[in-house]
Amino acid sequence: MVRGLIRTALRYGAGALVALSAVSTLTGLASAPAAAQGTAQASVPAHDYPGKPIRYVVPFAAGGLTDIMARLVGHQLAEEWKRPVVVDNKPGGNANIGADQVAKAPADGYTWLAVTLTHASNVTLFPRLPFSMQKDLVPVARIASSPMLVVVPASSPVRSMKDLAAAAQKGKLNAGSSGNGTPPHLTLALFESLTGASLTHVPYKGGAPSMTDLIGGQIDVVFSNFPESLAYVKGGKLRALAVTTRERHPLLPDVPTVAEAGFPDLIVENWTGLMMPAATPKPIVDKVAASVARMLQADAVRERIVAAGFSPAPQTSGPFAEYFNGEVTRWARLIEEKHIRAE
Repeated sequence: MVRGLIRTALRYGAGALVALSAVSTLTGLASAPAAAQGTAQASVPAHDYPGKPIRYVVPFAAGGLTDIMARLVGHQLAEEWKRPVVVDNKPGGNANIGADQVAKAPADGYTWLAVTLTHASNVTLFPRLPFSMQKDLVPVARIASSPMLVVVPASSPVRSMKDLAAAAQKGKLNAGSSGNGTPPHLTLALFESLTGASLTHVPYKGGAPSMTDLIGGQIDVVFSNFPESLAYVKGGKLRALAVTTRERHPLLPDVPTVAEAGFPDLIVENWTGLMMPAATPKPIVDKVAASVARMLQADAVRERIVAAGFSPAPQTSGPFAEYFNGEVTRWARLIEEKHIRAE
């Protein structure tokens, strides 16, 4: 085990081995680090599943977007099954450390992975990972999606997407993101590809510092994760130019879609879903997928998802696998075209 930790530290940096666990204010579900795994136990039949606590690995820090959704899902399913679903934050390595742990976990249905668009792009960004997202993990359920929100400072002369394209084509704009290869960076790259414009990319270590500098005028635009910029738009500190989905968002009904703003191909959704080790028995995969889909039909759950800046986007295992592979292909083309490299 010690040797494994040393190898992980050498690959991703020692700081990436720190796992954060916290109590979610959204669900009230307490979280604690998962217990050390012992010898893998044989999977129980699906009708007896789950028979013990489930470890739900979130490969991002506690309190982030993926963490919020995982805690909501875990809380709801724990209530249904009368078994704990323990969220275990394993940030680091651009979400690869947590994914690696789940890919190599016993395939008994008791270790889950929260996945996002980041994992689809990581397939291309990190071609030599010690695991395969597409071979070592099985998609179980897509849960929700969230648009990107194109935002500028409230004082900016840029008032529309066409204004943004015109200014960008002059080569005078700085665009922030939460890091190389992240969804905000990919959306920026897609905008450049569609318009032929060139913006100076300024990567940050997360979405929060990019919002701080955008509000302060140090950068000109961010293709932001919706929940990260929503409060600043509502508070008048940022101006939203468009949402990157086909329909307007109910929390910002006056903000046009990218299609309405003249850029119909700038459709980007930062989604979140659930995967398990690839050899997990199909009856267990199907049971979890059905429970997630059923949970997402509840009005109270849907309201909480929307309030967090997401939209319910349920898919069971087969459709989610097809969707995930399509996302891998889509973003691989752009990553190669724009020569995007991981940090």
